[in-house]
Amino acid sequence: MSKAEAYQFLNQASFGATEAEAQTVISMRRENWINDQMQKPASLQLPHLQALPPPQFPFQLHADRVDIWFRNALYGEDQLRQRVAFALSEIMVVSQLGALGNLPFAVADYYDMLVQNAFGNYRDLLEEVTLHPAMGVYLSMLGNEKPDPVNNIRPDENYAREVMQLFSIGLVELNIDGSERLDGQGKPIPTYSQGIIEGFAHVYTGWTFAGAPGFRQARPTRFNQVIPMQLYPEFHDPGSKTLLGGEVLPEGQSGEKDLSDALDNIFNHPNVAPFIAIRLIQRLVTSNPSPGYVRRVAEVFNNNGSGVRGDLGAVVKAILLDDEAHPALAMEIDGKLKEPLLRVTQLWKAYDATSNSGRFPLNAAYILFGQGPLQSPSVFNFFSPFYAPPGEIRDSSLVAPELEIATEYQNTLFTNLMLLQCFVLNSLATDRGDDDVFIDFEEEMTVAGNTNALIDMVAGKLLGGEISETLRAEIAGMVERIPETDTAFRAAETIYFVVTSPEYAYQR
Repeated sequence: MSKAEAYQFLNQASFGATEAEAQTVISMRRENWINDQMQKPASLQLPHLQALPPPQFPFQLHADRVDIWFRNALYGEDQLRQRVAFALSEIMVVSQLGALGNLPFAVADYYDMLVQNAFGNYRDLLEEVTLHPAMGVYLSMLGNEKPDPVNNIRPDENYAREVMQLFSIGLVELNIDGSERLDGQGKPIPTYSQGIIEGFAHVYTGWTFAGAPGFRQARPTRFNQVIPMQLYPEFHDPGSKTLLGGEVLPEGQSGEKDLSDALDNIFNHPNVAPFIAIRLIQRLVTSNPSPGYVRRVAEVFNNNGSGVRGDLGAVVKAILLDDEAHPALAMEIDGKLKEPLLRVTQLWKAYDATSNSGRFPLNAAYILFGQGPLQSPSVFNFFSPFYAPPGEIRDSSLVAPELEIATEYQNTLFTNLMLLQCFVLNSLATDRGDDDVFIDFEEEMTVAGNTNALIDMVAGKLLGGEISETLRAEIAGMVERIPETDTAFRAAETIYFVVTSPEYAYQR
């Protein structure tokens, strides 16, 4: 395996390739690296938040939650687990923006739940997501009551709809390769109707914060926002309910039994395998997986080789080891645009980013980069998996989800932030604040008098050594305008050129 191939793999499986980790992958090989990563203990957020002194207002802890997210992404040994959890957080979305603003412990624990289930079973994950107070608050299942016509109370349909549309099966029936199933008139077949949404909405009644004296007396506390919701049977609808595929839950079942049967009903739907396969492939490897790639991964979801359905660890391995994840011959449809956060974390990992305080308090990440950890503007994530910008991509029936947030404003802001990072917030700066994140390029300064050696070093750290002649020539033309003695300026200019280039933004 070449260094460039190791970088390609690590940019799919971690928060950014580094030369040291690339050498580890080269010596271990891909599968052994994955196996080793799956054994690493999980780096968590909630214990960090719980150890901090209580702030004046609960929402202030979100800055600490984002801080520990960046620390885990940059320094955590469980890189693959953290990367998969980030992917899952963009599928099974909750966000601090909105109803969870004053529940930072719930948000941190929700992310920890994704981290801990990254290689677990999808059925277990589906249940933990469903009963987590963060999701209960975010999609209003928490406090959902059985029908009461006298008081004009009807079960809330929000979670019932989104768990199917966004977390499991999508809107139309799929073949195993992700293509749409069509009816006799050549039209897509809907996966569910309004009646089925109502059936699930009635299933999800009677659950709220645990430990309260009564259903309507339940309030969030520091403790019950991080444990599964509790069923209060008198507020659960005991009637029959129609689910996917015409399955009917009989009248008189307990709320726990209704929930278990309903989640089994979703889990066993044939759409789940291709749906999850496509979403995870898009987040980790490529925006436009071939039908064959989707089918191969979906088949592993259906059976991990030992008769187990829903094994996410096996699914992740199948995604990363598939030939299409590292094709022998590159094509224009390969790969994806790196999400802004991933461009930032790769730069920071490559150049040992830190701050005087050791913190990364970037609670405004969603403003600075267009996205932040559990800071989506809605349950539909920062961008749609179906987004295709007008022009060549849309005309070719391809998608580029990440381009939905690549607006002129966001791209300009990101470029300016990289300018600040390279030219101001570096290890030579003397007036940085305690929480300013700075990079260290003193190694580059030692070769900065030699333009080609400087470009080679930066390209080695950020591009795996692969740099086009066009980009090399543009960098050289600028660097050679700077005196050889101004090594810091030369190093900063070279890094800035690379991190703002299309070659860096593109994940092969």
